[in-house]
Amino acid sequence: MKNRIIALALAASMMLVSGCGGDVITKNAGRENALSPEDARTELESLLKKVDVSTVENPILDIYSEETTEADALADISTFPITVQGSGDINIEVAAATEMSADAPDDWLNVVAEKFNKEGFQIDGRSVTVSVRKITSGEVVTYINAGAYEPEVFVPSNYAWGMMLEASGVGIEKIEDRIAGNTAGLLIKQDVYDEFLEEYGKVTVANVLTASINGNLTFAYTNPYTSSTGLNILTAMLKAFDEDDPLSAKASEALLDYQKNSPPVAYTTAVLRSQASKGVINAMVMEAQAFANTPELKSYVYIPAGIRHDHPVYTFDWDSDDEKAAAQLFVDYCKDEKNQKLATEKGFNQYEDYKGEDPGLNGTQYIAAQKVWKENKNGGKPILAVFIADVSGSMDGEPINSLKDSLVKSSVYIGQEHYVGLVSYSSDVTINLPIEQFDASQQAYFSGEVKNLSASGGTATYDAVLVAMDMIEKKMSDVPNAKPMIFLLTDGEQNEGYSLSRISGIVGGLQVPVYTIAYNYSGDGDLEKISGINEAAAINANSDDIVNQLRNLFNVNM
Repeated sequence: MKNRIIALALAASMMLVSGCGGDVITKNAGRENALSPEDARTELESLLKKVDVSTVENPILDIYSEETTEADALADISTFPITVQGSGDINIEVAAATEMSADAPDDWLNVVAEKFNKEGFQIDGRSVTVSVRKITSGEVVTYINAGAYEPEVFVPSNYAWGMMLEASGVGIEKIEDRIAGNTAGLLIKQDVYDEFLEEYGKVTVANVLTASINGNLTFAYTNPYTSSTGLNILTAMLKAFDEDDPLSAKASEALLDYQKNSPPVAYTTAVLRSQASKGVINAMVMEAQAFANTPELKSYVYIPAGIRHDHPVYTFDWDSDDEKAAAQLFVDYCKDEKNQKLATEKGFNQYEDYKGEDPGLNGTQYIAAQKVWKENKNGGKPILAVFIADVSGSMDGEPINSLKDSLVKSSVYIGQEHYVGLVSYSSDVTINLPIEQFDASQQAYFSGEVKNLSASGGTATYDAVLVAMDMIEKKMSDVPNAKPMIFLLTDGEQNEGYSLSRISGIVGGLQVPVYTIAYNYSGDGDLEKISGINEAAAINANSDDIVNQLRNLFNVNM
């Protein structure tokens, strides 16, 4: 184990922490062609001599903008798809966790719902069916609390979300504790697991945190605002930091210290899988059902942790008596022996002996735990970000309008302690707003300049990235402890200026993560490549749901 610790310490010395909670960047994470930081700065200066850059001398101050409410910052609920459509006289909509409402093999509830709708169930002579909406448990809570969604039934991954709704004043009733058994847990790579047991004796959240702090493993988890596993493990972490009071100042300070050098909180579980495949992390969080259906992680060991994920079922006080009776019919059908056998085949109902480790929090305290995380996720360091907006001709119409609307609305999730600048580009590059602290004044300028964007011309994407890199390099001298990042919003491939291959060595050398947000994108993969250089998220979304994608991205990073 001693040799392992030395090896990990050497590996850690080759990493740079940046981005949300520190994007861990290694030579094996897409940076094979990276220049040294010194050479990257020299090359950046050289390439910029051929980039046509202008600066807006008097940026527009948006003084008439109305305050954006949480409901305003949400996309229409239709952006979360209906995966089963019912048509009965009594049809109830089930907001269901994505591990059971997505594509196969994560489609158990869809299959059961389709069968249920064919059975001919009735209440007082009226036909009964169900519709299923695929949506994360955290998003359901966000939408319901904002008054933007009222499903008849809610099936979250675990009971914490129901407690949070109740604490927020929503009239909610649990009608079933479990319809498909599951657990959240820790995944550790097999070779690391064997040595972990030798050193620490047992895999617990507390021991994983200790090993991570000591450099014996690299552990990452998911966004606790949307991910049930992320929320579960976050509260287990806080409990590990202070057994008696997970929300104490002691626990909060320990989380802050931990986040200073930890990998970033992942945008999605897919990001975790990608990081694991590249060797960036060797320990992560995942549900047992997902692990069973992810053969590429067969070299990992799964250990249940936190509370159980047994998919309780809730109805609401806005439901009618007939709708509640229909919900009970559907629950009973889900618990039928044949449907439970199918759930087992789909990866559920494992680890039946695991009782769960409850952190002892009520709904209000779960909400408080999310806030503790949001305050400490960046390790006490401000973010220094440049937003790059594609205003080329192909963005004209719906894409540019969607970009402007979603960027203004989602900017309310950016904290005032961070630093933000704005660049736009077509054939040329414009610095719309230099990087400054995102106080009320900077936010008003940001809103004004975003609203004033218009589309025409070519697509010199990577010229704009170079300009943003230069802005960040210069501002870092004023805010040396900041964590730099770039957000690139575009709908297509570069067709003017420098190519990605020409600038990739600079991006890798300066180690600034580039998060790409693509609008209705079907390109050749360059956006994924530039995001992959420094382990940032690459998001492809249609114009309707981009506001939600940005909101969640900012919750993770800003």
